[in-house]
Amino acid sequence: MALTPFELEIYQNILSSIAEEMGVVLIRAGFSPNIKERRDLSCAVFQSNGEMIAQAAHIPIHLGSMSFAVRAVLDMPNISEGDVLILNDPFRGGTHLPDVTCITPVFINNKLEFFVASRAHHADIGGLTPGSMPLSTSIEEEGVLIPPSKLYRKRRINKKLFNEILTSTRDPEEREGDFNAQVGALELGEKRLKETIRKYSLEQVKQAGYELLNYSEKIMKGVIKEIPDGTYEFEDYMDDDGVGTKKIPIKAKITIKGQKAKVDLRGSSEKVKGNLNAPYSVTTAAVIYVFQCLAPSTLPLNSGPLRAVEIIVDENSILNAKFPAAVVGGNVETSQRVVDVVFGALSKAIPQKVPAASAGSMSNFTFGGFNPRTGRNFAYYETIAGGMGGRFGADGVSAVQTHMTNTLNTPIESLERELPVMINSYSIRKHSGGKGKYRGGDSIIREYKFLSKATVSMITERRRFSPYGVEGAEPGKKGRNFFIRNNKAVKIDPKATFEVKNGDRIRIETPGGGGWGHPK
Repeated sequence: MALTPFELEIYQNILSSIAEEMGVVLIRAGFSPNIKERRDLSCAVFQSNGEMIAQAAHIPIHLGSMSFAVRAVLDMPNISEGDVLILNDPFRGGTHLPDVTCITPVFINNKLEFFVASRAHHADIGGLTPGSMPLSTSIEEEGVLIPPSKLYRKRRINKKLFNEILTSTRDPEEREGDFNAQVGALELGEKRLKETIRKYSLEQVKQAGYELLNYSEKIMKGVIKEIPDGTYEFEDYMDDDGVGTKKIPIKAKITIKGQKAKVDLRGSSEKVKGNLNAPYSVTTAAVIYVFQCLAPSTLPLNSGPLRAVEIIVDENSILNAKFPAAVVGGNVETSQRVVDVVFGALSKAIPQKVPAASAGSMSNFTFGGFNPRTGRNFAYYETIAGGMGGRFGADGVSAVQTHMTNTLNTPIESLERELPVMINSYSIRKHSGGKGKYRGGDSIIREYKFLSKATVSMITERRRFSPYGVEGAEPGKKGRNFFIRNNKAVKIDPKATFEVKNGDRIRIETPGGGGWGHPK
């Protein structure tokens, strides 16, 4: 018997609240500023077949791809109650190596019925440079690769595997704390799910999962039906891959027919030598995110909308990376450009429902070395906000994380307390948003002063190609990166790795958002 709309809404709130509470546990128990402050993490609940039935409002790039990770563990033998499964393999359900997924099966009456999962970006997972975001040319250079494995077997930790992971990183103590926080979040999720089943019955909760997926699919088909039938195309470019390849094309051809959308990304760049290659899970997450943005806020966040959208990519291309391609930048930068080209194509069909391009870069900044204050090695990673694109009826928001990232700002006080660095400047980059009837949002200026030697890595975009405007508006300003020593500033390439010493400064000016509508 089908659930009533009231019952379905109740179950939607119950299941999503489980994921939200898991996230709270992970944040409060986490050791690193990356978890505690930036909240670079996500939690969700899944059916036994790997379809996501509920998620918290965390990181879009994580959540759209986590089903791939859960499906990757389904073939593991002898999954038992009390197991904790772990992976970060981008070619088997992961995104890039710093994003580590932990998954717990939920058994009811000795039968596997659900999974709960947490994914967190670890500030260091090994690799060539501190922070595990190097200018790599193969996956082996990016850190320790964890295939689907059992971190816990029937609630007993696999010490050998755990030690192998920890000793591969530059700050084992911090990593151990963050992993334990992830496991704690899973224990809470399993507990809350079992409490819900005892209260409402297994049959009711399973029925709610199926109906929520069907409901989301129905809403998405209604959203697509409102887009005029036709084929819409758009092309944009990525700056470079950091090792010689420049002006990298990303193309989208979207065909709308009734309640179905086909997103054809063929013709985008072939695999590049550098680290901008994106696994298919990342590409999927970026595409479905765009269509979710078009849906009403009542859309339950689950895997249902994927049923209405067909995604086509070339084999072994930049959008369908295969082992041993370098992928660490694909997750954070190529995903943003996929969003831009899909929105760009849709702007030709429904311009009043689509924003101009936002910053289009997470402006990834990592650094690490030896901290003389603590006597320990350290590694730190953050993304820096930019300008949101203008949209019909409103200017773009300034200084905000957009699209595939949803992390918070790291407070200056926390950063300076934890690490040998000072923030010299942190402000809005005035007039960086594109002019238009509705202006693009302004971006950010953030300047770091180092108090000890460190290795710095930067993976940034929109330093050569501006965020586009829509309907005759101007583009947003391109971003800029500077290295400053003895008050002499030198412009840095969009992708760079280098050494700094005490007193050196790095100044990052992120891209502004494009405008919407002709300025006049």
